[in-house]
Amino acid sequence: MTYCRSGRRSADACQQLLAENPTLTVSTLVGGIEAWEQAGFPIQRSGQAVLPLDRQTQVVAGAMALTGTLLGTFVQPLFYVLPGFVGAGLMFAGLTGWCGMAKLLAKMPWNQ
Repeated sequence: MTYCRSGRRSADACQQLLAENPTLTVSTLVGGIEAWEQAGFPIQRSGQAVLPLDRQTQVVAGAMALTGTLLGTFVQPLFYVLPGFVGAGLMFAGLTGWCGMAKLLAKMPWNQ
């Protein structure tokens, strides 16, 4: 059984699992945890409020771009390389579907 907040990622995961091994029996929670909760079923929360991984990635990328821009403006123009690096990384992630920053953030203790 797979599930996620909205059901989209878990449905994608089921399709990927079946593509790798068609003999598996997989299922997903259609509509995700949000639909489960709206239907009146109980939800047990962990008590931790962690941002979803995609939003963590956006926050870190934005902070790096802003920091590089401010340092480039007020300290040393060489720091403008940092926002350029972030932009290149975002383009690479968008084109390939692979994001190194998201992979790194997924390994952080708060995401375990």
